[in-house]
Amino acid sequence: MSDSENFEGRDVGSGISVIRESSDVVGSGPRLHRHPYAETFVIIRGRARFTIGAEERDGGAGDVLVVPAGTAHKFAVLGPGVYEAVHIHESDHFITEWLE
Repeated sequence: MSDSENFEGRDVGSGISVIRESSDVVGSGPRLHRHPYAETFVIIRGRARFTIGAEERDGGAGDVLVVPAGTAHKFAVLGPGVYEAVHIHESDHFITEWLE
C-alpha cells in the first residue's frame, strides 16, 4: 500500500504546501529531485533512508529532517511496517526539478 495526499497552500491561503505520505512498500519513494525552497520531513512512524546531497541518513518515528533549498534529495522506505510522514514545502505551491 502506498498513498499520498498533496495540499497546495495557495488553495487555502497558506504560504506552505504539504504532502501526507504513507507506504509499506519497501524501496518506495520519490526519485532524486530538488526544490528552490526548503523541505521539512516530520516522520510519524516507520523508517526511510534519505539521501540529502552527498549524505545518507536513516530517519524514523519522531525524527525531523530538513533539506535546504536547492539540495538534491530522495528517500526510500525501509520497512518493516508503514512509513508515515508529513512533508512540508516552504512554498504556496509545489516546484520540483526531477534529476533522475
